Amino acid sequence: MTVRGIQAEYLGQPIWIGQPSKLNQHLSNVDPYIMVQADFLARQGKTTMAVAHGEKLLGLLAVSDTIRPNIESTIDELSELGIAHTVMLTGDNQQVAQHIADQVGVNEVRAGLLPEDKVSAVQELVEQYQETAMVGDGVNDAPALAQATVGIALGGASTDVALETADVVLMADDLSRLPFSVGLGRATRGLILQNLVIALGVIAFLMIAALSGLAGLGFTVIIHEGSTLLVALNALRLLRYS
Repeated sequence: MTVRGIQAEYLGQPIWIGQPSKLNQHLSNVDPYIMVQADFLARQGKTTMAVAHGEKLLGLLAVSDTIRPNIESTIDELSELGIAHTVMLTGDNQQVAQHIADQVGVNEVRAGLLPEDKVSAVQELVEQYQETAMVGDGVNDAPALAQATVGIALGGASTDVALETADVVLMADDLSRLPFSVGLGRATRGLILQNLVIALGVIAFLMIAALSGLAGLGFTVIIHEGSTLLVALNALRLLRYS
């Protein structure tokens, strides 16, 4: 089952790998020391998995995620851009997730989530903040990406499903480009509004001028085409965005 473990058969007996907290569902007698050790590893920020074969516990596996380079500065830049709240949504346990969040500066952690739980979490955040962006790269992230106001996928690391679902794809597998993308998106929106005002303003002026007899056909064509060039030149200012 997703997140909770995986089970197969080996030498005629079931072999199971999953969360240590689910061991009592597979073994009749679990050594309390194992749970203490699993808790100790979790406090170190490691995802811990128990391995059992039949009624025998084979041991614990502890792995840890590598934090992406420059993620702390990326979150700081997002904060400077006015991103009010950052949330980590993960299927990992609370201790591991909180350990990572404390290192990178994430405001809130929601851990132990199944894919459907991520969808519910994003829906709650959209209701609370109205505009919510989600960054994800896995198959399990795709439903939540669809629920966010803006879904963002990483081009180099994302699955095909995540890429197809996302609204924005960062072509470089680099989260440090996220603040740039947010800033560029806002600048683009601003220029679009400016160009709409210019275009509608010129059309309104020409209509009034033509109906009142103040402008002839030649003057109207020159002004209209001139406004088209002005709109294009204004849009080219995005090339200078940094």
